[in-house]
Amino acid sequence: MAEALHILKASALFGSFTGSQREGPRRGHHSSFPAAGLLRPQMLKTLLMLSSAESIASKPVCQDGVISKAKLGRTVPLSVVAQALDGSGASGGGGGAREAANGKASDSAADSVHIARAIELSKSSEGLTAPHPNAGCVLAHGSEVVGEGFLYAQGTESAEAQAVRAAGPRAAGATAYMNLEPGDCHGDRRAVKVLIDAGVKRAVIGMRHPLSHHRGKAIDALRAAGIVVEVGGEEYRHPPTEEACQKANEALVYRMEFKRPFSVLKYAMTLDGKIAASTGHAAWVSGKESRQKVFAMRGRSDAIIVGGNTVRRDNPRLTTRREGGHLPVRIVMSRTLRLPEDANLWDVSAAPTIVMTQKGAREDFQDRLRRRGVEIVEFDFLTPAGVMDYCYQRGFLQVLWECGGTLSAPAIQAGVIHRVMAFVAPKLIGGITAPTPVGELGFVEMTQAMNLSDVSYDVVGPDLMVSGYLQTPHTNPIRPFSWPAPNQETAPSSVAAPPPPRPRIAFYKAWDLYGAFSNFSPHPITMPDLEGREEEWRSVEHFYQAQKFAGVNDANAESAVRGIREARSSEEAARIGRALERLRPELVRQDWDTAKVEVMYGALCRKFQMHSELSNLLVSTGDLEIVENAPHDFFWGIGRTGQGQNHLGKLLMRVRRELQEVSEKSPAVEVLQDVR
Repeated sequence: MAEALHILKASALFGSFTGSQREGPRRGHHSSFPAAGLLRPQMLKTLLMLSSAESIASKPVCQDGVISKAKLGRTVPLSVVAQALDGSGASGGGGGAREAANGKASDSAADSVHIARAIELSKSSEGLTAPHPNAGCVLAHGSEVVGEGFLYAQGTESAEAQAVRAAGPRAAGATAYMNLEPGDCHGDRRAVKVLIDAGVKRAVIGMRHPLSHHRGKAIDALRAAGIVVEVGGEEYRHPPTEEACQKANEALVYRMEFKRPFSVLKYAMTLDGKIAASTGHAAWVSGKESRQKVFAMRGRSDAIIVGGNTVRRDNPRLTTRREGGHLPVRIVMSRTLRLPEDANLWDVSAAPTIVMTQKGAREDFQDRLRRRGVEIVEFDFLTPAGVMDYCYQRGFLQVLWECGGTLSAPAIQAGVIHRVMAFVAPKLIGGITAPTPVGELGFVEMTQAMNLSDVSYDVVGPDLMVSGYLQTPHTNPIRPFSWPAPNQETAPSSVAAPPPPRPRIAFYKAWDLYGAFSNFSPHPITMPDLEGREEEWRSVEHFYQAQKFAGVNDANAESAVRGIREARSSEEAARIGRALERLRPELVRQDWDTAKVEVMYGALCRKFQMHSELSNLLVSTGDLEIVENAPHDFFWGIGRTGQGQNHLGKLLMRVRRELQEVSEKSPAVEVLQDVR
């Protein structure tokens, strides 16, 4: 009976993961391709695990004999690659050898239930924090769960550490279930170490990490420690679970593969295909239930994009309509900047706003927007592809397009839209000049129409939500990743070769290469307060933001310091500190402009003193230049042009020089010990 209950529970969970979350009864479903838009097991093996170009060149895939990918400015949905791989033999081999090494293949119902739970946990902070790798961990003895955890935000405690702490001594001998291979901060091995130290005997991992600098590292380290590891699509085989794991980090995989954020085009239209009346009036096309769904989608996105027409016609706020939580960046694309002086989007107290335009456009208006706190980004020529390239540099994982047809059409033509989410209201408005959701695409025959795949239909209040993945025919070959396939032996982490020399070390997000150098990395520090007493801070960013208001004789400043210190994540601490600095400048200490560099230096010194693995990693970079690759920050980073002052990188190199003076170890040895 217990086994049957596990199977039923697993089936219910898989149903919720493999389809969309539904607010009403499901009326229908159609898929043009098998598992379109999802990373099928065969596809995952090709995208994440093939070792060389020859390993797919010899396989009969696609009509022209190659795997396809988008040309520059174009994209192809994952379903196309998945379809190309069907029957290619990419899923064979490797499993049996590893099964023999690990003892057995996983086939228990409990495994599937626990992985499904890890997936569910991994999405717990959606809408509360900026998009990040979704990671959940469950520790269990058979069907009994003894510990759980999930990655709350960039730079917070790992899911594995939380689960081990919750399990206590019962972690010994348990099986760890993770939807994603550990790797939330490059240069930090604690997520793996805590599992090893706790005595976990077995690990089931839903998918290998999409990012190449994390992929396979944790798996190798766990196996080297004697832990039996089973990986989705390899030793562990359950297609619904594997697909659900891939879906949970779909945006991360798209970003890794296509070097652009995962983009969703959202619109609401009447039954006769209009997004507004001929007069431009559009409040409201869809019902309140649909709008609530859109608010939730905004919270799961890094940015929301609209064009000038939407600003002029609708004067939107583009907020999540919730107290607290993640505030996505609002991006306005306008070549001419013929925009209203008083738009809701210029109020940056609600959320940050970026205006993207062409060089020289209404420079006086740009100055007025800057004074109100709006960020301006100029392009030589403004295009959807250029904007997405910038968003990629900014570290965004997912972008929501809420524009009208004038902008959606070129975005689709540029291949930057991956998914469409349309709300169809049971209304007729008519009007020859009434706007439609997609403008001119240049098609003259219905046979040219762009098909959606993995299409789902959901009743949301009075509306019908139709969603699916966009397919484009513009493709070119994918280059497979050059790292060992799962059926090949890999050297233990302690003897792996260091990465090839780089002209400079660039870092930004905590999960990116050298992410441990980020102020947002999950490394607490202790610093003396104004009276010399040691206080613990969750990260360098927590401490730095709080020091803006330290010592100011004002109750609001004192409250700000406490609020920043108690913030659960680095991004929350940064949001509080930056907002107060902008909105209440009188609370900022008077010497801040001259003191902030030395404040940062002191915090960095303590960070690398307290965490030896980080000091080893820093020393291992030798004399290479270190830069914070932040496109929007010309003070701490190098900015979009690469000409920024890079004060954070300079301070890291200063700390490195001081560490190197007392270090007796070879930098190359330290890379072997700590980067891997």
